[in-house]
Amino acid sequence: MDNRPLAERMRPERLQDVVGQLHLVGDGQIIREIIEHKQPTSLVLWGPPGSGKTTLARIIAKETGAEFVELSAVTAGKADVVKVIERAKQNQRLGMQTILFVDEIHRFNKAQQDAFLPHVEAGTITLIGATTENPSFEVINPLLSRSRVLVLEPLDKASITTVVKRAAKNLNLSAKKLPAKSVDLLAELSGGDARVALGNLELAVQLADNKAITPQVVETAAQTKVPGYDKKGENHYNVISAFIKSMRGSDATAALYYMARMLQAGEDPKFIARRMVIFASEDIGLAAPAALNLAVACFQAVERIGLPEAQYNLFHCASVLAKAPKSRQVADAMQGALSAAKQYPDLPVPLHLRNAPTKLMKDLGYNQGYKWQAGFKDKRGFLPEDLKDLNLFD
Repeated sequence: MDNRPLAERMRPERLQDVVGQLHLVGDGQIIREIIEHKQPTSLVLWGPPGSGKTTLARIIAKETGAEFVELSAVTAGKADVVKVIERAKQNQRLGMQTILFVDEIHRFNKAQQDAFLPHVEAGTITLIGATTENPSFEVINPLLSRSRVLVLEPLDKASITTVVKRAAKNLNLSAKKLPAKSVDLLAELSGGDARVALGNLELAVQLADNKAITPQVVETAAQTKVPGYDKKGENHYNVISAFIKSMRGSDATAALYYMARMLQAGEDPKFIARRMVIFASEDIGLAAPAALNLAVACFQAVERIGLPEAQYNLFHCASVLAKAPKSRQVADAMQGALSAAKQYPDLPVPLHLRNAPTKLMKDLGYNQGYKWQAGFKDKRGFLPEDLKDLNLFD
């Protein structure tokens, strides 16, 4: 009897069985090319939990004929690394490649990461690191320069549904035992994490005790209330719209409520932060120019810290943006400028504004009368003659 968790039993062992990540495993894409040419290369796999980092590393090793050694940066020490390197050197003498997979590589400090460099350079090991954190901040530059960084996306609902259906077949669960609504709910509550979906299914099977696995059983297994929110459905757009309009209307309470709903439903916090960066220029603009600095800092904080702690940054930023004075001047001026440029795309630049690197150009009047001083006001203006009366800030 196989007592391994369902997620481990269902882990794909061949590239053709991998679900999702087509930008990496599809025809002509990098992982498929690595495998087809049997030329493993050092990689940093960056993506959320349950997106397939470990699975892909194991498949690369298996299908390229390399020995696969796995370490976790949480538990491994210097002695473990030394043993792997010695084993890799023996393999190298025998003409065999060694892939060292380091899970959560961001947890190794700089000195520990430095220790891999000479062995990667010498070809003793092919290093594949997995991280949920931005490698720009968590992995040392020398290691990044010797590796390819591949970004894995959260699995979409269709991919998770495929994973759940495969598992249901493996468990001999009929459509009556696991109805479509329950499959859909397992996918919805997974947050793009295949491991979470399979863990919830495994527990739901136990809770159902040979009866049908209803949506209520799935909710109990997941310990999550079903959110009325689908990242690709209408309610997604309704809630983000309400969030933006609440900030625009300076209702901070409503803005925070809608943001809380998005976060509880599993929305990508970077999506929310991006919307606030846009809002800071579009709806606040010149009324409080520092709002853009705050919004950008919030986005960077979300990238570097992640949930749940980054919630403080998100709620801080949304509160300030909602309470800030509002101005559409920048947005209106932008539209006016774009419209003018589209209507008059080829108007000649006035002679006095043109560069004059040659004597001929100077003789023709290029740059004539222009003074290199801050705030210089030229009576001839700065716009082409046909647009001399245009003022985007009236």
